[in-house]
Amino acid sequence: MLNTNEMLGFSKDSRLLIINADDFGMCHSVNKATICSIRNGLATSCTLMVPCPWSLHGLHLLEQNQDIPFGVHLTVISEQPYYRWKPLLSNKEVPSLIDETGFFYSEKRIPELLNHLSLSELESEFRTQVETVIATGLKPTHLDSHCHIHIRRKDIFEMTSSLSKEYGIALRVGSREFIDSLRKQGYPTDDHSTLDSYRLETRDKPVLYPKLLRELPPGLSEWAIHPGIGDEELKSIMPDWEVRQADFDFFTSKEAREIVEEENINIISYRPLLDAWERILY
Repeated sequence: MLNTNEMLGFSKDSRLLIINADDFGMCHSVNKATICSIRNGLATSCTLMVPCPWSLHGLHLLEQNQDIPFGVHLTVISEQPYYRWKPLLSNKEVPSLIDETGFFYSEKRIPELLNHLSLSELESEFRTQVETVIATGLKPTHLDSHCHIHIRRKDIFEMTSSLSKEYGIALRVGSREFIDSLRKQGYPTDDHSTLDSYRLETRDKPVLYPKLLRELPPGLSEWAIHPGIGDEELKSIMPDWEVRQADFDFFTSKEAREIVEEENINIISYRPLLDAWERILY
């Protein structure tokens, strides 16, 4: 069986890296930073949070920039204290996905959500988010999820995997168990666990990102970054806005581009992965 590198047309020892800007559509600052990180930086794709207030603006930007690969950032978590979002479906249709205020659960309450959510309600909301994007005429390259909900339970992963195959788009798999599961089915995936920029110390990023690039292993890696511009909007929405500013600063820097060139790292988007999935599906 061919490994992911070979399925994507690279040698076995090549170092491949997808740099995906998560949370597109969350707010104007994130939308602006995401497009800039792709056009002027190293980011190669993004994923749209369809329930968020600025997703319509995000869809407009994608319609204007149809060469940008993008996925659907399946969303059932609303983590900001004073800036929140709800399901696309009515609260009566997905009661297990909302808290007592009618919004999605906060990040701190993910264990509570996972303990009682209805899988059928979650599938209905995920499906609605995907179909809302498809209805615009745009073609997503992949699915992933906000706060990694789709890989927090095996049944949720299997449901999301089925949706990705149904709609003919690739799926991010960020942990070993689920990487192996898709590999056994013949689908190309990341070779390594997804790096989430929120799990890195913000103050260490100027030193840590160059180190991680230079130490990137052979195979396909994926980094989920969260670019944002620290304007008044972003600062008022999220207390940890520095996380996003640090990502934006590094991935649009000359230093980052020079390291990638020096290390002969192949920066790719989800488009070749989608092409490989389509060859299997169709």
